[in-house]
Amino acid sequence: MHDGRRILAVVPARGGSKGIPLKNLRKVCGRSLVAWVGDVVAQVECIDRSVVSTDHDEIAAEAENHGIEAPFRRPAELSGDRIGDVAVLRHALTTIESIDGLRYDIVVMLQPTSPTRRPDHITAAVRQMTETGADAVWSVSATNLKAHPLKQLVIENDGTLRYYDPRGAQIIARQQLTPVYHRNGIVYAIKRKALLDDGVLLPERSSAIVIDEPVVNIDTEEDLIRAEQLLINHAHQRPGVAHQ
Repeated sequence: MHDGRRILAVVPARGGSKGIPLKNLRKVCGRSLVAWVGDVVAQVECIDRSVVSTDHDEIAAEAENHGIEAPFRRPAELSGDRIGDVAVLRHALTTIESIDGLRYDIVVMLQPTSPTRRPDHITAAVRQMTETGADAVWSVSATNLKAHPLKQLVIENDGTLRYYDPRGAQIIARQQLTPVYHRNGIVYAIKRKALLDDGVLLPERSSAIVIDEPVVNIDTEEDLIRAEQLLINHAHQRPGVAHQ
């Protein structure tokens, strides 16, 4: 609990990943991605309850072995690769509230695919939510200006090369570019109302914590290798988190 608000952590971990089969059970530095989440959650005092949302018994068992409860299974209609996070979180929240007979004020989504997550990332997001009154707080990373939307190109069907956004033709120096950010999967904190009443993950009153060290959100085999190297390199470092 934080500032009188009850907090539920939800770990979405379906079994049907196509890019990396059973990705959430893959190991980095000898521990499964699900285990890495459990290690972090155990160190966050403000979380009242943590559950895994999965359709896979082996993932559920791995979660329970590392301190994340698995009191339900995700239904088949919420287990496809085109199901959004809102539907998964709403199901987890309403199911747990029914089981516990309690109301949770904040849902913290912790995806197993971000093993470089630290406990202070989570507490920073929750703290920022309560201090600013935001309805959601996402962790983000600054996007390299070389990948800025106004510098992107597209190739048409006939082979013609053009700017993705016509405004890109007016960009001469990088100083003209407004910094942009991308979600990094470390933490999402969302108020109950945004999920259940508004049905959104990014409500109008949202803010961010900017994580200013390298992180990995795993989608490929190469990401697994990079995550392991980062965890080894940063084992004894504690970089900061910036607030926006």
